[in-house]
Amino acid sequence: MAKKKEISVEEKLRALYDLQLIDSRIDEIRNVRGELPLEVEDLEDEVAGLNTRIANLNQDAVNLETDINNKKLAIEESNGLMKKYDEQQKKVRNNREFDSLSKEIEYQDLEIQLAEKRIIEYKAKIAQKKEVIDATKEKLAKQEKHLSHKKAELDAILKETEKEEELLAQKSDEFSQTLDAHLFAAYTRIRTKVKNGLAVVAIERGASGGSYFTIPPQVQLEIANRKKITIDEHSGRILVDAALAEEEKLKMEKFFS
Repeated sequence: MAKKKEISVEEKLRALYDLQLIDSRIDEIRNVRGELPLEVEDLEDEVAGLNTRIANLNQDAVNLETDINNKKLAIEESNGLMKKYDEQQKKVRNNREFDSLSKEIEYQDLEIQLAEKRIIEYKAKIAQKKEVIDATKEKLAKQEKHLSHKKAELDAILKETEKEEELLAQKSDEFSQTLDAHLFAAYTRIRTKVKNGLAVVAIERGASGGSYFTIPPQVQLEIANRKKITIDEHSGRILVDAALAEEEKLKMEKFFS
């Protein structure tokens, strides 16, 4: 396997800062998307849940209609039995048989009353479920519209940034390949730990970028000489001098445009 070409410390610092600028640009693009992908996902789940709820409520209403029909059949059956018992009463030979048939008629009459009561209850439940279905459909229509807008918003952002992000990701990979494995691992480790993913920063007004701790003049001089890689003892970031940072920013701005 071909040995990776040895590069100077300055070249490493430039590559690190370029890599940081590219990765920061990727972060910006992802921040523009922000919570949109999660919002779309949540809305899709909610819409699916509302559709399931409507389907379940409709099935409940169908089941209740079946129960009503069954009760109506039971009423018909009881009416038929009452008619039969009434006819039998006309042919009885003693009071005991008459009383027995009277109790059967009374029992069937109670069954009819109970069935009619249940039918009223089932109809009330169906009406209640239909109200919930209508309210749920209204909410569903609102959330589907909201989802459509959010999807369109996300699609527009993706369309605008997808190619740029893809190109930047390729460039990030290219720059990472120019660094030795230990240095790239250090950069990645710092980037995941620090605020805003800034692992490499320039010295600004005698302090590490984004920090208020002044860097001693001797250390600033060493950084400006670009002979070694310096880690800020306060922020844990890799430091570069302002002149190098400005040169690389101008170079990368042309690439970004």
